[in-house]
Amino acid sequence: MNFLKKDRYLIRSPWWMKKLFSFCIWDMPIKENILYLTFDDGPHAAITPIVLDTLKKYDAKATFFCIGNNVTNNPEVFQRIHKEGHAVGNHTYHHLNGWKTSTDEYLKDIAAADTLINSKLFRPPYGRIKKAQAKQLQREGHVAHIVMWNILAGDWDISISPEKCYTRIKNKISAGDIIVLHDSEKAKDRMYYCLTNLLKDFSEKGFRFEAIKFS
Repeated sequence: MNFLKKDRYLIRSPWWMKKLFSFCIWDMPIKENILYLTFDDGPHAAITPIVLDTLKKYDAKATFFCIGNNVTNNPEVFQRIHKEGHAVGNHTYHHLNGWKTSTDEYLKDIAAADTLINSKLFRPPYGRIKKAQAKQLQREGHVAHIVMWNILAGDWDISISPEKCYTRIKNKISAGDIIVLHDSEKAKDRMYYCLTNLLKDFSEKGFRFEAIKFS
């Protein structure tokens, strides 16, 4: 579901994928100039604070889909995310691939993360989740919203430069888009370049950045 094929991936989520997985959230149905930055795989002891500092400069809010094991290892960083008004979501405890994991094991791992993260937002690692897993996950009340994305920056891809990573997405972004970046060691250079330029360029265009929240 991250649309990978021979190390290639689609930057903008296609309509047919949204229709096939209509039980997931792909973008936010709004008419205002708002974008939704999301960060997967943290919290990271060194990288997540840099992200938070950068967001703070622009008075921007974001959503952090956290791995339970990383929350355990970096509790102070996780608390800072909360304290500064950002949203958090569950990204499993061990970063499991739903396609390669039994439903029972998958749900237990999510439940373990939930004891730490306590959020009704969930994003499956790699964007890979079976329909049966999604239905049971929502039925059992572990999460209420399975959040995917509309823009996949590909910041984990070490074969591309930070400049190319940003160039490929900047003209594909529109109001209401959910954008994926990663606060991880592998992605840091491309992530930071994309983040700083997104905040600068789109703030100048009159956009604001908000966390994903549901009433």
